[in-house]
Formats: sequence, structure tokens, C-alpha cells
Amino acid sequence: MIAPGKPIYVELPIRTNMEALWMHTQSPKLHREWDLRFSDIEYLPRRDGEARQRFLYRTRIGFGLSVSGTGVSRSYPAGPGEERLSTLRFGSEQPISLIREGGGYWRYKPEADGIVFITRYDYRTRFGEPGVLFDRLLFRPLFGWATAWSFDALRIWLERRIPPAATIRLALVHYISLLLLASLWFCQGLVPKLLFPDSGDAALLAATGWFPAGAERSWTAALGIAEIALAGLLLARHRDKRSYALQSLLLVVLTGAALIARPGLLSEPFGPLTLGAAMLGLGLVAAWTAGDLPSARRCRRHPRAR
Repeated sequence: MIAPGKPIYVELPIRTNMEALWMHTQSPKLHREWDLRFSDIEYLPRRDGEARQRFLYRTRIGFGLSVSGTGVSRSYPAGPGEERLSTLRFGSEQPISLIREGGGYWRYKPEADGIVFITRYDYRTRFGEPGVLFDRLLFRPLFGWATAWSFDALRIWLERRIPPAATIRLALVHYISLLLLASLWFCQGLVPKLLFPDSGDAALLAATGWFPAGAERSWTAALGIAEIALAGLLLARHRDKRSYALQSLLLVVLTGAALIARPGLLSEPFGPLTLGAAMLGLGLVAAWTAGDLPSARRCRRHPRAR
């Protein structure tokens, strides 16, 4: 029998006041702005004297499909400077929903320079052991990452006044630029230098006069490996602007060497100058958008030891 996954836990300190954090998490209109897990949240009217808040939620999963469900929350606001708590039960009757039912809480813990925002929740799945296995291997890690990423998007909203919609657009621009840039470095290292060195790159290195005669192929292969390694560095250190400075320097050196060795390359429509300028532009865009990206790694993912 496959054991179910551990409960999802996320903790993040946010430099804000209690009222602002409470409003941005308890208002459905504001909540759905920053939380990747929900496309829509709608509160249902409360009955007379009812302390609990019933609500409907919906999450788009692509291809025109969505998963909807119902939930019940209860808030426990406290006085100034005291910890607050909000509990939650949720579930879905849709057959396509992996989550059958679950529950958890939000804690708001005041500290000297802000509020520590904490959540812990768990759920039961459908589809028997295949559902448990799919949840443990893929869905639960992705759901936990989405929770942590959303918490950091909320932090950026409250601390830096950047709305989540703008943050998401910046993230899309950053990752598209990054993937294109890394792909170009990888292809430039693999195809003309490792797979087809006789296509012209070895001859171009020989024309620079920087390398001993007869060693051009070895240096071409070494340069190809270095360019592939640079692609990996950009992906691994994409938040570090020094990575983009390094790739820009290498671009200038390689493009300049190619044009000095063969000035006729300037007349080619897709020559080194055109490619180098495009890669330099992608690097500038990726570096410019790297500063305010949410990161799930900023969150603590396990409870503190007592």
C-alpha cells in the first residue's frame, strides 16, 4: 500500500501590518489575485448568526476544463499585536478532481518587523492507489510549490507594491527570454562546434591566429563545451545578474573575434553580429526582469522544531 504524502506546509515572513495581510488574504477579490491555486473564489451569503463562511472555488486546469468545489472557512481575529487564525475545510464532488476533501489553516504571527504568514493543509485523493501515487510523485510537490510561489507573490505585492498580475507578466517575460537565450547558447555549443566542427567554426578560430596550428578542432570542441556549460549556468543562476554580465562579455569577445578574422561576415543576413545582438538583447531583458521574481525557495517548507 502506498503511503500518502506529507501535509503541505509553507511559512514566510512579510514586512507588512496585520490589517493589510488580513485584508489581502480574507477578501475573495484580493485572494484570487495572488494565489495560483484558484482562478475564482466566491463567498456565499451567511445565514443569520452563522460564524462560518461558505464559499465556492474554481481552478482552470487548461484545455477549457476547470475543477470547482466548495469550502467552509472560519476566522479567529484577535486584538492588536496578537496572533490570528483562519481554518478551512474544502472538497470537490467533480469526478475529474484529484482532491476529494481536505482542510488546513492560515496563521498570522506578529513579529517585530512584520507578520509571519503560515499555512498547513492536507487532503484525501480519488482514484485509489494510482491517485495516491500520482499525488505523491507530481501533484503534491507542484501544489506545494504553487502555494509557496503564491506566498512570495503576495509578499512582493505588500512590500514592493507590485501587483501579482504585473509580477506574473514579468515572470513570463523573464523565463521566455531566459529559455531562448540558454537554448541559443546550447545550440551554438552543440551543433557547429561539437557535431559539425567542419561547418566553419574551426576555420574561423584558425583565422583569428589565437591558437596553435592544427589545434583548432580541439579548441573548437572546448569552446562548444564552455558554451553548453554557460547555458546551464544561466538556467541555474538566472536570478544572479553576474551570469548575464559574463555571457555579455563572452558574446562581445566571440563576435568581435569573428568579425576581425572575417570582416565579410558583416554582410551576411544572419551572421555573428545579428545573432550576437539578439542574444545580448535577450540577456538584458532577462537580467532586467530578474529582480522582482517570486521564488518558492524563500519560504520555509517544514515546521520549525519545537
